Amino acid sequence: MKTKYFDLIDQTFDFPQEEFTLNNNELYFHGIDLMELIKKHGAPLKFTYLPKISDNINRAKGWFEDAIKEHNYQGHYNYCYCTKSSHFKHVLDEALKNNIHIETSSAFDIDIVENLKAHGKIDDNTFVISNGFKRDQYIQNIARLINNGHKNCITIIDNYEEIDLLSDTIKDTFNIGIRIASEEEPKFEFYTSRLGIGYKNIVPFYTKEIKDNPKVNLKMLHFFINTGIRDNAYYWNELLKCMKVYVNLKKICPSLDSLNIGGGFPIKNSLAFDYDYAYMVSEIISQIKQTCDEAGVDVPNIFTEFGSFTVGESGGAIYKVLYQKQQNDREKWNMINSSFITTMPDTWAINKRFVMLAINGWNKEYERVLLGGLTCDSDDYYNSEQHMNAIYLPKFNKEKPLYIGFFNTGAYQETIGGFGGLQHCLIPTPKHILIDRSEDGQLMTSVFTEEQTSEQLLSILGYDFNVNKALAKTGTLLNEDKPFKDTNNHNIKLKSLTL
Repeated sequence: MKTKYFDLIDQTFDFPQEEFTLNNNELYFHGIDLMELIKKHGAPLKFTYLPKISDNINRAKGWFEDAIKEHNYQGHYNYCYCTKSSHFKHVLDEALKNNIHIETSSAFDIDIVENLKAHGKIDDNTFVISNGFKRDQYIQNIARLINNGHKNCITIIDNYEEIDLLSDTIKDTFNIGIRIASEEEPKFEFYTSRLGIGYKNIVPFYTKEIKDNPKVNLKMLHFFINTGIRDNAYYWNELLKCMKVYVNLKKICPSLDSLNIGGGFPIKNSLAFDYDYAYMVSEIISQIKQTCDEAGVDVPNIFTEFGSFTVGESGGAIYKVLYQKQQNDREKWNMINSSFITTMPDTWAINKRFVMLAINGWNKEYERVLLGGLTCDSDDYYNSEQHMNAIYLPKFNKEKPLYIGFFNTGAYQETIGGFGGLQHCLIPTPKHILIDRSEDGQLMTSVFTEEQTSEQLLSILGYDFNVNKALAKTGTLLNEDKPFKDTNNHNIKLKSLTL
């Protein structure tokens, strides 16, 4: 009878897979010996496998290149990285090795762009697509970037006032795009996105505010829907509505030459994940070309803003199962040595699921469990995994620690969780390591940050003082060997601590 954890995975999925393999009943990820990583760095542990970023960028570039050739498409393709997915320098450094462009969403993003320019990572030929609702500081920073010579900055207009605000601060002519306020699927609590300008209002807006404005060049129409790029009637209908706006606008606006279809490529969240990227890209290019040909207008250059797709599959998190609690006759709780709320907040906030696998113990019998985090919050748990709405892991044995890994967690989790800041119940941010490969393919690891310390957390909370000095003000010096009296006249013996 096949009752081992390996049997479960082997019977349920195609295994091994490109990134997941097994060696001596232990899991490898992209050839990385995860147990060796644990022995060296401990757990909980976050890691980023940098080569996967470049790999995904070049996969997408290849799909668009093939589709453009297949359909004899006369426009160009530009890959932009959506920085809000992960602003970290190591992510941008890796992504920018691949001749890509940048999409920003807030004021401080522009500071990052200027830093990248100063270090030669990008130049004036790099497109900077500035999205989002623009408060004063964002407007000022965009204007500074353009006034300093970055003419390839295209500001995506989100509301009717932004053109005037930009015109007041930018010295010469500048390029803009307009974001379409797409209509959302019926499952949303609202019908139309809060971002952008409605379909019916775009052409009148251009005619009234842009057409005769000598400082403004309309270059781009921006289209994105929250559910991402999916092969369903809703997506194709919205794309067709977008193209109708594009051809109508193109007929009266010669400077319009680009269509930004945003982000939205899904990433692998299960070993059963199946998505035909090449087909989707080919179909998108085909439909854009067909609509333009029928309308007698030139096809647009295509821009994308892939964020999660760029960086998501590079990240992972490793936890140790500390303890197992039998709460009733059916439920076993495996308690991890960290928190889901703090280290993978999307599992709590939007019920997001990641690839989850045991790292060791694949030759053991499996059992059904729930996974619990360390905080005292009842929502700090993870369940409903891909195995028939349950989690199955090798049987827990406190004498032989069990380690589990969550994979493809590289997008959003650190920033949403508040990297380096306060965490729920003061659970520290785990140690984070970077994994790369040398030119000859050898794995290289480096520590990005150590696990957060008590001193760092207390300093954020305002407890940035020397305990002895504080006690001296009350006439009581803290001594390791001599007890002192508390307010109830009890003897207290403390260790000295300097924060």
